[in-house]
Amino acid sequence: MTTDSPDLNVARRAIELSRSGSDTTDVLVVGGGITGVGTALDAASRGLRVTLIEAEDLAFGTSRFSSKLVHGGLRYLATGDIATAEESARERHLLMTVIAPHLIRPLGQLLPFSPSVSARQRAAGVAGMTMGDLLRLRARTPRRILPAPHPVSARTARRLVPALEAGGLRGGMLSYDGQLVDDARLVVTVARTAASHGARILTRVRALALRADGATAEDALTGERFEIRARSVINATGVWAGGLDPSITVRPSRGTHIVLDGAALGHPTAALTIPHKGSISRYVFALPQQDGRVIVGLTDEEASGPVPRVADPTESEIAFLLSTLGRVLAEPVRREQVRGAFAGLRPLVDTGAQATADISRRHLVAAADEGFVTVLGGKLTTYRRMAEDAVDLASTVRGLSAPASRTSSVRLTDTAPPKTDQRDESISRAQVEFMVRAEGAMTVDDVLDRRTRIGLVRSDRDAAAPRVDALLREALDSLD
Repeated sequence: MTTDSPDLNVARRAIELSRSGSDTTDVLVVGGGITGVGTALDAASRGLRVTLIEAEDLAFGTSRFSSKLVHGGLRYLATGDIATAEESARERHLLMTVIAPHLIRPLGQLLPFSPSVSARQRAAGVAGMTMGDLLRLRARTPRRILPAPHPVSARTARRLVPALEAGGLRGGMLSYDGQLVDDARLVVTVARTAASHGARILTRVRALALRADGATAEDALTGERFEIRARSVINATGVWAGGLDPSITVRPSRGTHIVLDGAALGHPTAALTIPHKGSISRYVFALPQQDGRVIVGLTDEEASGPVPRVADPTESEIAFLLSTLGRVLAEPVRREQVRGAFAGLRPLVDTGAQATADISRRHLVAAADEGFVTVLGGKLTTYRRMAEDAVDLASTVRGLSAPASRTSSVRLTDTAPPKTDQRDESISRAQVEFMVRAEGAMTVDDVLDRRTRIGLVRSDRDAAAPRVDALLREALDSLD
């Protein structure tokens, strides 16, 4: 097995890009989201030679627009999808105990027994949380990591979420799940770990066509086209997968979140879990973040038509989130209090269901007629299992000689940028230097939108951009 540095930067990219057109890799992975980088890590940790190409930047697509949870699947339990919930609980266990405990923390989630939450919804929520704890037990996740769900008084509920309406509040049910420091940070960390196992991670390289034995690619920085030879190819491009594999039909679903200041909810220390009106299987979550903000989401809306480069939230979705949140609050959050909004597209496999909300979140791994493998669907929590299945099938289809997956015991690299208060100093010189030298950042957007999440709030982004631009230029010049 080749061991290398985890550091990604433009100098390393130039060297590895020049080699990619002249040798043959064992596994070519297309797509730099969580599934793609997870696949690169899985293959590289088995001792295979791996090249990953991504048309934009790491975590450019759906992977940076999640709810930033590593969860056991309350919704899947509510809809009777026990297999998906069980898989989620197993993968959550691995992430929180072995793979990435430094990137995930336990987060309390409160289902308030407010007048607007019906008795049926309360019963379904309590049952789901209890079943979820049984799956936690089966996965062997210790209670010191995820405490048992338990009822709380109205006083405790309002201490956890001070903005709750006191009138008619009858306490609630508190359960626990995993919360990521950041979803884009997870993607970059997995990519760096793959690089430490010898994987070539090449951003700004677009796949134009895939074959069983390689791909036609284009360097997005220069426009140069070249061929990459590979013994196997895995298409992990998410909502764009159908453009490279016409045998599958992707049915994107838009998930929108809004960003609030923590003060809007009284600086909560637990997340709110609010059932959709009349539903026992769909929820809106208000999730406190480590930067003092709260993310509220999410929607599940059909996103037909051409796939956009970046999806835009709609005003109707923002209004829906505010309305649902307001059902349990003493004072509704006003539209002008929304600091930012973002939307991601779930890469769902079209099953003919009437609505995208009814489509299973199970992943698909399939061999295309051309001989390459496509991995699609699923969710962030189960990326490791998706990657394992994809490499297994590619090995079978293309006759690769490789040992079984090792990623259930591979801890992700724990080096990270120096910490600072993003809203106090925006971002430090040392942080930008680390992002350029170790995390492959090349542009201001890379820093503001993916290596940090300053870009989630437009005013913060506009204020930070000039300083980041100057620091980025200095850091890139130092690599020459």
